[in-house]
Amino acid sequence: MGQGDCVGAEVGAAQVKANQPMIGGSGSPHTRSSFLQSPRAALEPERVPLPSRYSRRVRHPMVVIGNAIFTALVVISVAVGAGLFIGAQLFEAPGPLAEDKLVNIPRGLGIRDIADLLQREGVIDQPYVFMGGVIALKARGELKYGEYQFNKQASVADVVDTITEGKVVQHAFTVPEGLTSEQIVARLLENEDLTGQIKEIPREGTLLPDTYKFTRGMTREQIIQRMQLAHRRVLKEVWEHRMPDLPVKTPDQLVTLASIVEKETSRPDERTRVAAVFVNRLRGRMRLQSDPTIIYGLTGGKGSLGRPILRSEIEQPTPYNTYVVDGLPPGPIANPGRASLEAAANPARTKELYFVADGTGGHIFSDNYAEHQKNVVRLRGIEHGAPTSVSPATGSPKQ
Repeated sequence: MGQGDCVGAEVGAAQVKANQPMIGGSGSPHTRSSFLQSPRAALEPERVPLPSRYSRRVRHPMVVIGNAIFTALVVISVAVGAGLFIGAQLFEAPGPLAEDKLVNIPRGLGIRDIADLLQREGVIDQPYVFMGGVIALKARGELKYGEYQFNKQASVADVVDTITEGKVVQHAFTVPEGLTSEQIVARLLENEDLTGQIKEIPREGTLLPDTYKFTRGMTREQIIQRMQLAHRRVLKEVWEHRMPDLPVKTPDQLVTLASIVEKETSRPDERTRVAAVFVNRLRGRMRLQSDPTIIYGLTGGKGSLGRPILRSEIEQPTPYNTYVVDGLPPGPIANPGRASLEAAANPARTKELYFVADGTGGHIFSDNYAEHQKNVVRLRGIEHGAPTSVSPATGSPKQ
C-alpha cells in the first residue's frame, strides 16, 4: 500500500470517527441514519417536503358559490333576527298619544290606509311597525272598521289588538218610560251617531223603554227594530204571568192599561196601587177618568199640553178621553216600561178607587169618593181665594 493510500484512508477514517456521536454526550440534531450515509450523501442538502396542494374538489366553482350563499344566509339571518328583535321592541313600546282618543276607521280601508290614518290622528308614529306587526300576526284580514277609543300611550300592539278584536266604542240610546212613539222618533232623529231615516212612526205602545247600546253608523231603523223585538219579548213573558182574574182580555189591552199607569206615576212603590185603582174601576164598570188620556186625545201623542187641563177639555169628546169613553181607550197613550207592564198584570189587592197627588211626587189613595174629597181639600186647599175643581179619580186640579 502506498503512502498516499494510507493518508487517504486515515483521513476517511478520521472523518467517519468525527461524525460518530459521543457516548454520553449531547445528542446531534441528525438522526442515527444520517451517520450511516456515505460521505457524498452526507454532503448533499436535505430535501424538505413540498406543502400539500389543495384538492381540485375544494376549488370547484360550485363549492365556492355554495360557500358564498351559506355566508350570505348567515348574514341575512343575523340581520333578520336583529330586525325582528328591534321591531318587537318598537311594537310593544308606549305610543305617542298624550291622552285617550276616539278614531273612526271607515269601511273599506286597506292596511296602508289604516296605518296612515292612525299616524295622522297621532295614535302611532311608525306606520311600518303597524303594518309589519299586522302581517307578522297574520291579521291582515281581521282589521275591522268602526269607531275605536285608543288609550293614552297605547302601544302598536295594543292598537292592533283593539282593531282586530273589533273593540268598537259602544254608544247608548236611552228611552225613558212613558214617552210616546213620536217623541222617541224625535230623539232618534236628534242622535248624530245614528244614520238613516225612519219610514214611519211606530204604532203606540210597541217600543220598550230601555237603554240600547249601539256602534256609530247603526241605522235608526235598526234601533227601532230592537226596541220592538224587546217589547214583544217582555210583553209575552209578563202576559204569561198575569193575574188570572185580570179584567183585560188581550196583551194589547194590557199595554194600554200599563201606559195609563206609566203616565199617572213614576214612583216604583205606587205602580201596583195605581194599577189596582184602574182595575177596580174596570171591574165596577166605572169610567177610568185619567187625565193623561185627555192630554193624549188633545195632542195626538206629540207631547204635553204645557198647561193645566181646561174644564171644557174634560168633557171634550176624543177617542182617548176616559172621562167620556167607557173602559179602556182604543190604544196605549205611551210606551210603558217593564215595571208598569208587570204592575198592570199583577196589581195590588185593594179596594181603592181614587188617588190624589200629595205634592211630593206621591199620591194618597182612598176607597170612596167622600174620603177622596176630604183628601183633596186637605192637600190642595183653596189657592188665592179661588176654589179648585179636581178630577174624580186622580184629584188633579182643573181650571
